[in-house]
Amino acid sequence: MSTVPAEAVGPLMRGVAVLRALSDADGRLSLGELVRTTGLARSTVDRVAATLARMGYVRLDGPAVTLAPRLMELANAYLGALRLPALLGPGAVRLAEELDESVSLAVPDGDGIRFVHQSTRRRAMSLTFRIGDLLPAERTAPGPLFAAHWTPGQWAAWHERRATDPEGLGFPGVPPVAGDQGERFAQRAERARTEGSAVDDQLIEPGLIAVAVPLRDPAGIPLCALSVVSHTSRHSAASLRESVLPRLRATAAAMEAELARPTGPTGPAGAARAEGPPAPQAGPTAPARTAGPPAPQAGPTPPALAAWTSASKQELGADFVESLARGLTVLTAFGPGRAELTLSAVAEATGLPRATARRALITLDHLGLVATEGRAFRLTPRVLALGCPPLSRTTLSDIAAPHLATLVRRVHDSASLAVLDGDAIQYTARVATTRIMSVNITLGTRLPAYAAAMGRVLLADLPAPQRAERLGRTALPALTPRTVTSPAVLAGLLDEVAAQGYALVDEELEEGLRSLAVPVRDAAGRAVAAVNVAMHTTRRTLAECRAELLPELRATAAAIEADLHVVNRFRRSSAV
Repeated sequence: MSTVPAEAVGPLMRGVAVLRALSDADGRLSLGELVRTTGLARSTVDRVAATLARMGYVRLDGPAVTLAPRLMELANAYLGALRLPALLGPGAVRLAEELDESVSLAVPDGDGIRFVHQSTRRRAMSLTFRIGDLLPAERTAPGPLFAAHWTPGQWAAWHERRATDPEGLGFPGVPPVAGDQGERFAQRAERARTEGSAVDDQLIEPGLIAVAVPLRDPAGIPLCALSVVSHTSRHSAASLRESVLPRLRATAAAMEAELARPTGPTGPAGAARAEGPPAPQAGPTAPARTAGPPAPQAGPTPPALAAWTSASKQELGADFVESLARGLTVLTAFGPGRAELTLSAVAEATGLPRATARRALITLDHLGLVATEGRAFRLTPRVLALGCPPLSRTTLSDIAAPHLATLVRRVHDSASLAVLDGDAIQYTARVATTRIMSVNITLGTRLPAYAAAMGRVLLADLPAPQRAERLGRTALPALTPRTVTSPAVLAGLLDEVAAQGYALVDEELEEGLRSLAVPVRDAAGRAVAAVNVAMHTTRRTLAECRAELLPELRATAAAIEADLHVVNRFRRSSAV
């Protein structure tokens, strides 16, 4: 490990260590486990956890510390600056649909690779990598493509890593494997150089196979690799290569043309660069920015960050580490159109004093999270190590659950989240209240959409032709004496729901049951789910539901949406 710079920010280094430990542990550890994993004092771990919780990056539940969706801001800063997922993702989706196989984009990171985009096929036997996981280059299809351009020094660093960690225990994203693949990997790299493609024949795990081709910059150096992934029940490695390679190369050529189009001062490929293996003495990897404080801007900002950190320090006292919060903020100064920034630009974007930004950048550079080229700084793929792998698989239900729990504690009635599934709603998240008489619904329950508050919210969001088509084809039986069964009346009610942004259904689904629901919208404004509070009619009048529950319910939906938009910026969450 390289010597720690004299100007490095110690609290920032310790905060990064905690985030790395949580990420490597799949997103959740107790405070005691964090102490054992990081080697930090318990008081230090407590303060770091309290600061990260204030920023919205973790949740504290008793002794447990869990990564929170807002931490994806850090990964999004790198992915936005990289440009590759946004620019090439649609092409990867089309290729996956055409081939009916999973398709991925990967970038080099030291002597490993990290996946930055994935388009998967939904099957019982699903093939998915976690976005941001570091995989050893020698056990992947993209690895030989990048290694074909390594320098002798980079190969020496790779051999040293193999000698000190022959089983690959430093790569928690894949199962360890014994055995020296040194000469074999060198041969694969040379073959990749001459053939322009590479194969993974069950090197990651038994049954998994992949074929990859490079996407090169104008100098011929691979910026990233495009892979098709399958399994041995569908193909052999040879048959997969034969069947997909022509289409894979055609897609890669089209993607290279897209990358070559001028896009402004950041250049055609943004921040994407090949990162060879670190020299043997290189330092670790590490951290990034926040969610609680105001987001940095591309231009001048008021001192909002300073005000936020000062207020947090006043409220939490010694439990808030101001230098950690400010240091992590530096990572989110980068993003689309801001792939490379000078010190002055970072200070301007974050509102931090220049000296504070400089020390943070020195620390992040030491940790391997930023790279320096002349006067410019850029993020490295190692930023993805800060929570992205576990959070990249966060579902909408995962996102909603803690917010529903908070809502239930406030209103003392059960709350749920549901999605539209055909002509029914399906419950995908639920938190029940503790009452002798309460609404008893289990996850997976399906109810007719036309008679449920959440169903009406979701139906009301459909385009008018789709809504009319559904009402025309769906039978509307009376479930109670109060159920609306007239298509014309129901259509009018849905118009009202669309205009007012909520649905209140009173004893139409079941006698004695009253439910209030609002939509949960994605970044494009489409209702992807609905949340509700359900109760017995004696609990609240209709007027009280609107006056007391509706503001709480809307606030909960807004909190879910905020997390959903962060997590889904470069991917799409499943419902469950």
